Amino acid sequence: MAIPAPLLNKLEVPVVGAPLFIISNPELVIAQCKAGIVGSFPALNARPAGILDEWLCRIEDELEDYKVKNPGKRVAPYAVNQICLPSNDRLAADMEVCVKHKVPIIITSLRPPSEIVQAAHSYGGLVFHDVISVKHAHKAAEQGVDGLILVGAGAGGHGGTLSPFALVREVKQWFKGTILLSGAIADGASIAAALALGADLVYIGTRFIATQEANAVSPYKEALTKFAAQDIVYTDYFSGVHGNYLAPSIVAAGLDPTNLPKAERGGMNFGSAGTEKPKAWRDIWGAGQGVGQILDVPPAAVVVDRLKSEYVQASGEFFRRSITGC
Repeated sequence: MAIPAPLLNKLEVPVVGAPLFIISNPELVIAQCKAGIVGSFPALNARPAGILDEWLCRIEDELEDYKVKNPGKRVAPYAVNQICLPSNDRLAADMEVCVKHKVPIIITSLRPPSEIVQAAHSYGGLVFHDVISVKHAHKAAEQGVDGLILVGAGAGGHGGTLSPFALVREVKQWFKGTILLSGAIADGASIAAALALGADLVYIGTRFIATQEANAVSPYKEALTKFAAQDIVYTDYFSGVHGNYLAPSIVAAGLDPTNLPKAERGGMNFGSAGTEKPKAWRDIWGAGQGVGQILDVPPAAVVVDRLKSEYVQASGEFFRRSITGC
């Protein structure tokens, strides 16, 4: 396993909480880190831009205080997600703030940026980049990233289509850094399965939308407890990039999830008549195929405790079967 040094003995369970657009906030990140998993948020969630520095100060101060008061607890580091597109005019300034704070982990999305890798490595930070294909994985590895987040079929939001059995095993043949697996992972048994497959860590998003700390509206959280994999729709209509969404939220927006138009070029959020169409994340709710494992909306710490218990139980069962042959 390729667990990087900054994470050794810092995790209660091998999980990174995925950065969720709009939804991930300091409350959720702090709760995740205190519970012993990496908490993360997109830098763009801090609005206006000047608030990013305040968010990082708060996260660092609260986690440090918690460590002092709870010396026996495993407290995980936090991560900041950077969307690396030309349209993100905040990227350079936000990264300067991250360098100032020496953010432990930078999660990059869409383009593998060498300048972000260099900036993070200048102070000893790690860079994990998310990819949906082996081709993209190679490009990111060439830029010197420390880890690859393999976004397989069934992942919430902008998910890929490859089976994790193919994606992990192919990348594992040549990549020696940290491998994180994402896609329909919502319980401890799935975590154990991901590690058995060859992943070092797992990346969980949807399960943490349905927590008390998450910045999601109550109807969204409650919807996640009522539906299952059959209620997930994979489409590029809402953002121009294929992603997984809850079909009931599409119906509520007045659209037929079984007959959506093709995405407009450039992922515009306006229909042909000039009227604004429903927006991903605000009106259309992202969710992964693991949603059927979500039955309630507890605090994030309770979710982590359950994941740990389920993971230990599943790992023990796997070991027992490997010994007894049944």
